[in-house]
Amino acid sequence: GLPDLVPDPNYVQASTYVQRAHLYSLRCAAEEKCLASPPESHLGTGWHRLGGPMIVCVVFPPVPVPVPVPRHYHSMDEFSHYDLLDATTGRKVAEGHKASFCLEDTTCDFGNLKRYACTAHTQGLSPGCYDTYNADIDCQWIDITDVQPGNYVLKVQVNPKYIVLESDFTNNVVRCNIHYTGRYVAATNCKISQ
Repeated sequence: GLPDLVPDPNYVQASTYVQRAHLYSLRCAAEEKCLASPPESHLGTGWHRLGGPMIVCVVFPPVPVPVPVPRHYHSMDEFSHYDLLDATTGRKVAEGHKASFCLEDTTCDFGNLKRYACTAHTQGLSPGCYDTYNADIDCQWIDITDVQPGNYVLKVQVNPKYIVLESDFTNNVVRCNIHYTGRYVAATNCKISQ
């Protein structure tokens, strides 16, 4: 059988928040093209607002077989897409992406054993295991510096370019309702959709 990569809507919803970061701490993020605008337009020691909640963590549920990926790190340029859409028009107002640095068994359901670990130079996902991407890793967020307060839809899509063969591509998207106040964000009604 083939793997089935599915983002966890409950985890996406529970892990939403807004964080401010100094530009000097976002150099790698700038190189990875994760910022909404070039750093030159935000000179100085000003804050950059990160929509950590939009994609803080993406958790993959049990996968029937390990996912084969190339041997080198950054194995896929875009393992996940993160789009913030205007709730009324559906227009994209901000975006992010997860470059696959290394897929590994971060955690596993009871009775399943971890098989893959980036520290051991092995990549993949075992059946019953998850790879969790935390917000402290570059690009695990959407830059919302230029986003106005309002209502939005967060769309998180894993395997957006269908590079990994799967048994089911119809469950690769989570959508959440987002209410952004300018300082805080609330995610509600996160669920699998197309």
